[in-house]
Amino acid sequence: MISLIIIGAGGFGRETLDVVRSLNRSSSSPVYDLLGVVDSQPSEANLSRLDALGVRFLGSESDWIASSRLAQYLVGVGSPKIRRQIAHRFDSAGYRAATVVHPTAVVGSNSTLSAGSVVCAGAQISTNVVIGAHAHINPNATVGHDAVLKDFVSLNPGSVVSGEVVCETEVLVGAGAVVLQGLTLGARSLVGAAACVTRSLTADTIAKGVPARPYRPDGAPS
Repeated sequence: MISLIIIGAGGFGRETLDVVRSLNRSSSSPVYDLLGVVDSQPSEANLSRLDALGVRFLGSESDWIASSRLAQYLVGVGSPKIRRQIAHRFDSAGYRAATVVHPTAVVGSNSTLSAGSVVCAGAQISTNVVIGAHAHINPNATVGHDAVLKDFVSLNPGSVVSGEVVCETEVLVGAGAVVLQGLTLGARSLVGAAACVTRSLTADTIAKGVPARPYRPDGAPS
């Protein structure tokens, strides 16, 4: 078995835990030896939730790195920016990221997933899709044919990224949002929940509504 830690005791960290456990249950022999969860600032509520799941809390990121214990890692943190910072820290310390796909997810032909990616239950990834490092594909999200999701992209539950869309680094697509075919979402752009994106977005844009209207980070229309 591959020794594994999950970084992040919050919601997506525990959803990542479910993906790992489902993978182990679906295999003839378990793939991962889940050592526990690392978190530098866990809430008491999340520590109680880990305890209820029978999962060990392993201390802070600094504690784990200082221990020099060998294990692969997954960053179960929803924020693309924070996820990038954590991954950089662990990569720099010599750790290697795992890649996990829930048994009920579908990954089409000629599609590739990079290190650190987490694909949750019910997700649908079509043919010839490229998924970058540390991307999060949440439950029931859909990625159309020939799409490219670059590093640290997050697709929240039920979102739809249509064919030939390019999501640049650290893009976040909100729950139930739709991005129409052939568009490009610039780096660090954010699509609000239930929005419908009908035109490409420049970097650092917030888009919300139907059709989605771009806003600057200060809340003013773009």
